[in-house]
Amino acid sequence: MKSLTFIVLVILVSGGIFSFTAPKPSKQVGVQLYSVRDDMSKDAKGTVEKIGAMGYKIAEAASYNDGKFYGMEPAAFKALCNANGLNFLSSHCGQAVPDKAGWDACMAWWDKAIAAHKAAGVKYIVQPFMDKVGYESLAGTKRYCDYFNAVGAKCNAAGIRFGYHNHSGEFKDVEGQTIYDYMLKNTDPAKVMFEMDLYWITEGGKNPVDYFNKYPGRFELWHVKDYKELGGSDAKMNFKPIFENAEKAGMKGYIVEVEEFNSKPMDGMKQSLEFLQKADFVKK
Repeated sequence: MKSLTFIVLVILVSGGIFSFTAPKPSKQVGVQLYSVRDDMSKDAKGTVEKIGAMGYKIAEAASYNDGKFYGMEPAAFKALCNANGLNFLSSHCGQAVPDKAGWDACMAWWDKAIAAHKAAGVKYIVQPFMDKVGYESLAGTKRYCDYFNAVGAKCNAAGIRFGYHNHSGEFKDVEGQTIYDYMLKNTDPAKVMFEMDLYWITEGGKNPVDYFNKYPGRFELWHVKDYKELGGSDAKMNFKPIFENAEKAGMKGYIVEVEEFNSKPMDGMKQSLEFLQKADFVKK
């Protein structure tokens, strides 16, 4: 029987053992394209290319209209995002709550919108507004909750999650109840998730972590936002305790949105991305 020879190769570098450490995977930082809305209106293709080259990994659209995204067919816009390293994860669109006479037309609008989003591979559709009906009485808020449950059921049937994005107005009290809490209690978690805008809830006088503790698992997407671009000298937000409670919140994706800038929008978006990439409290 022949003996086996085992050869062990040890590479010594400067008296030590060389080891290879795989680079850390890039953080999956998302971008709400509303942040660069002027650039998108002038040159959507070139803007997406620049955003992807910066290192953003997720795109959230803000321009759905009549079956198209930024004037492009769903498959074309998805391909543009993918070619530039962006996962077209989510999209903002919606309709005000209809009255009984307008219900069927509204549902037909949603059928077309959902079909377009499915064709684009989108996983989340988010409505970012209510009209005054939702803010003036609990009966009006309940109309929106029932409406969102119906839209959420349609989205579920297409393999898409439906959600609602807050501003600051949802944190005022109507008839002794906070609107946002009423919405959380009167929407079906299986049909409606919430995209929490971290800046606007804070401007509304509430603490995001309190909501994570009270309604765990409901906040699948976040808008990571500050007064202007992230990491600036005029920053108001303390994101660390919020991100430390991401699991409790049920967060599955976080998306940078900048509404106003101290600098040029593209420079501000780069600064915001670098802030999150360097932040130890952002784990993935």
